[in-house]
Amino acid sequence: MNSEFEKMLCVMRPETRRVVSVANAIDANVLRSLVMAYKMGFINAILCGNQDDIKSVANNNDIDISNFEIVHCDDELSAAAVAVSLVRDGRADIVMKGLIHTADILRAVLNRENGIRGDGILSHVSVLYSPSLNRRLFLTDIAMVMYPDLEKKIQLIKNAVNVAHHMGIKNPRVAPLCAVETLNPAMQATVDAAALHEMNLRGEISGCIIGGPTSFDIAVSPDAARAKNASGPIHGNADILLFDNIEAGNNTIKAMVQFGDWIFGGIVIGARAPVIVNSRSDSDISKLFSICCACSM
Repeated sequence: MNSEFEKMLCVMRPETRRVVSVANAIDANVLRSLVMAYKMGFINAILCGNQDDIKSVANNNDIDISNFEIVHCDDELSAAAVAVSLVRDGRADIVMKGLIHTADILRAVLNRENGIRGDGILSHVSVLYSPSLNRRLFLTDIAMVMYPDLEKKIQLIKNAVNVAHHMGIKNPRVAPLCAVETLNPAMQATVDAAALHEMNLRGEISGCIIGGPTSFDIAVSPDAARAKNASGPIHGNADILLFDNIEAGNNTIKAMVQFGDWIFGGIVIGARAPVIVNSRSDSDISKLFSICCACSM
C-alpha cells in the first residue's frame, strides 16, 4: 500500500469501530479488504451468507476471518435481506456488497417494509485519491443516476456535499461539467450548470461553492484555468465533479484509474446508512478505500 495513501486513510479512522454487514460474503477481495480495515481499527464485520462457502473462500485464500461473526443464510437474496436488517435493527452501521448483483442488494435496501430507504434519492459518490498529487476528488454520478435533470442534479450535489463534509471539506467547490465554459441554450448541460450556479448564489443550495458552466480541464487544473483566463472560485480547484450523464462519468473515472495513479473508492448515499457496492473486479485496496469512506459518514 502506498505510504501517502495509508497516511490519508489513518486520518479518516473513526473514533470507534463501525460494524459492516456484508451481503453474501463469498468473495476473497471483500474478505481481504475487511481484514485490512479491521487491522487498521476501522471496522468489525458480520458476514452474511453460506457459512461453509465463506469459510472455504477464506481458507483457500489464507484469509483469517476468525475475528468476524458469520450469519448463515441459504442464498444470496436472503443474505442481502439479513445484511440490511442488521443495519435496520441497529446491529450494523454499513451495508457492503459481497458476491451478489448490485441491483439485488439495492432492492433489499429500498424494500418498503424491511429496507433502510431514506427521504431523498440514492446516488453514488465516488472518491478518488492521487498519492502523487495528494489530492482527493469526488465524482457523481458514475453508477446509479443515469440522466439527471436539474432537480436530480440538485440532489446529487447535496449528497456529494454531505460526503465531502464528513470527510473534512467544509465548503467544497462543485463543478457541473460541460463541454464548454459558456451558456449555450442548445446544450442542456450548460443551462443546468448556470442554473445551479445561480441557485447557489441565492442560497438555495448551501454548504458549497458551485461554479459553471465549466469544462473538466478548467475544473481540475490550475494551469489550464490560467491558460484560458478562467479565474472563478472553483477553477483549477474543484472538489466535486458533477457529470451530466452516466456515460461521461463512468468513462472518466475508468480512464483516471486505468491511466493515472488514482485510487478509487465510493459509496451509495441517501439511505439510512452508507452502502458499498464495489464491482467484483475492483481490487481489495479499492474496496478498503470504500470501507474507509463509509466509516467517515
